[in-house]
Amino acid sequence: MAADKVFAAEKAGQKIAVEIKSFLNPSAITDFHAALGQFLNYRLALQMSEPDRILYLAVPEDTFNSFFQESFIQEAVKLYQVKLVVYNPVQEVITLWKE
Repeated sequence: MAADKVFAAEKAGQKIAVEIKSFLNPSAITDFHAALGQFLNYRLALQMSEPDRILYLAVPEDTFNSFFQESFIQEAVKLYQVKLVVYNPVQEVITLWKE
């Protein structure tokens, strides 16, 4: 799960796509800007080609528990309606779905 990639799946009968981000660079805000921009572009592309597929952004648990708790990041996630999947990269498991 550590590599940045996008994959399609189903969750509770819904078609979804998940963009996985690793946030490995020294600057989390730079990674966030890149991830948000890609997320918004992917979501637009999905709306045009597969409007019934919902896009999620997957972020590592440690990044979610620290960086994603900052008020600016929370407001951006809310404003841009980013659906999140939080994962543990060591155990390779999803720990939280946040819609």
